[in-house]
Amino acid sequence: MRRGARDLLCQCFIYDGQYVANELSLVTTLAIISCPRQTFKISPTQLLSRRNYSFLDDQKLISLLQSCKRTCEITQVHGFMVKTSLDLAPFTLSKLLASSILDTRYAVSIFNEIQHPNLFMFNTMLRGYSTSGDLQQALILFNRIRANTGILLDQFPFISTLKSCSQGNAMRTGCGLHSIILRSGYDLSVNVKNTLLHFYCINGRMEDAHRLFDEFPQQRDLVSWNTLMGGYLCISNASIVIDLFKQICRSGIKFSITSSLCIFSATGDLKFSLGGESLHGYCIKIGFIASINIIAAIISMYGKTGHIYSGHKIFNEVPEKDVVLWNCLINGYAKSGLLEEGLALLQQMKLEKMMPNSSTLVGMLSACAATGSLNIGQCIYGYIKEKNLVLDEVLGTALIDMYSKCGCLNKAADIFDIMRRKDVKLWTAMISCYGFHGQAKKAVMLFYRMEDEGFMPNEVTFLAVLSACSHGGLVLEGIDCFVKMVQEYGFPPKIEHYGCMIDLLGRKGLIEEAYNLIRSLPVERDATVWRAMLAACRVYGNVRLGKLVKRELVESYDEHPTDSALLSSTYAIAGRLMDHKEMVELKDRHIFKEAGLSSIEMDSLGQVHNLGK
Repeated sequence: MRRGARDLLCQCFIYDGQYVANELSLVTTLAIISCPRQTFKISPTQLLSRRNYSFLDDQKLISLLQSCKRTCEITQVHGFMVKTSLDLAPFTLSKLLASSILDTRYAVSIFNEIQHPNLFMFNTMLRGYSTSGDLQQALILFNRIRANTGILLDQFPFISTLKSCSQGNAMRTGCGLHSIILRSGYDLSVNVKNTLLHFYCINGRMEDAHRLFDEFPQQRDLVSWNTLMGGYLCISNASIVIDLFKQICRSGIKFSITSSLCIFSATGDLKFSLGGESLHGYCIKIGFIASINIIAAIISMYGKTGHIYSGHKIFNEVPEKDVVLWNCLINGYAKSGLLEEGLALLQQMKLEKMMPNSSTLVGMLSACAATGSLNIGQCIYGYIKEKNLVLDEVLGTALIDMYSKCGCLNKAADIFDIMRRKDVKLWTAMISCYGFHGQAKKAVMLFYRMEDEGFMPNEVTFLAVLSACSHGGLVLEGIDCFVKMVQEYGFPPKIEHYGCMIDLLGRKGLIEEAYNLIRSLPVERDATVWRAMLAACRVYGNVRLGKLVKRELVESYDEHPTDSALLSSTYAIAGRLMDHKEMVELKDRHIFKEAGLSSIEMDSLGQVHNLGK
């Protein structure tokens, strides 16, 4: 360390009977003073004398550093190290830096005073930046290591920097780092490959992830399999997760608790109750059932497959239940449509003095939104206020969504206004709420306000704005947002975004432009886009384009009653009758539209009645 900094630290003083060193910066001094006296764990007898210092003393110092839980405790050891010149030894200095890494500012103040940091110190700082999510500083430090010709890199700088890219959604930077890894030869390391695999999975690039996975069949370990299965779960492709699990079993690899968690989630998503029950039995056989995480996954699986009472039996057998188990059971009842039972479980939690969290209530609120159970949703909100639960971003988003889908726009807006902390999901939920209720201009204004307050929209946000513009007929605003999404934020449009633009053009009578847009799409078209086009043809009675679109749907996609009904309505609006040949074909196909079903809450008990069949 530089001599000037050491001279400052050597001016030690006694604070409440314990050694405390003057610090390099005001940050650390304040940390010392703010630390409560009665909670100091480091006493003068623990601090070693420099005389007759040995390897055993090194181990004592390391043990002392590991016992420090707060910065104000680490500073005392740091002061002693400076006073006894232990900060000049790379080994002990490296251990000090590693102990300080949870407080990035303090760790940086130490690191900046090191004249010749070694690779361990660089890796420690990279790990700290990765943990704190500071991608920019991680990249600066990574490039500094590469520029230092006196240091031979190992795998860890690549791993830590890739993790920073994963947390920062820096797709291009991560791909660039991948190319550096290939050139440097570290692509042979299974740890680096697994980190790359995680990077592609977390960014939703599953084709690239699977291609990378296939490139090292001999080097795969269980982490590789679990990472790929987790990636497919994130994009809701549970069938591939099942296939990968079968490959694990055939390969002779013993799967872990993490593997089991993935497969339980996949079987639940596929409603594959037999597979879930079989895996449940096998977990009992091999002892995985002792894990609280496995029990939570099993309860969740039974809730998804419609066997929530089986999940409740398992819940009752657990002697010590935590809030996660309660959440899984309550969400299982909510997904099964048993909202009253879920509400009763909330009361049971209260009796057992178990404090719920936001996740406890989000599943219930989502079920209320899906069924229109406004009374139960309001009871949950009353429960939140009664228990003085923190209205965080997740819970606020769920409340806005519930009030929106239950028809209470004003109450949704009130929740949004009282939220002190907002994230992009909360803004998106409120924008969707305005669009859902036909307030397209307010949705667009809220989007611009979101930008003005410094929040960065994501692809879902733009989809909500475009949908609102489509339903409100705001062509110019919709085109402006679409261009902003591509040019300013760099999001490649997905088929859903194009579908909104086609619907927007169609609703304003720009049918030819909408049709040309479909024909020139750079992404794969789907039936939804063509049906949006067919609906626009119906509105304006454009039989010629309607027939072209109908032919495209018949040739490329499965037959759907909506297609024939829309074309028939197009003829009616145009004042024409369908050709005899078309009417015969329609009759021969025996296409019938399924009867609709509506649900409405009609009484004060929150009972939802289904009507229409």
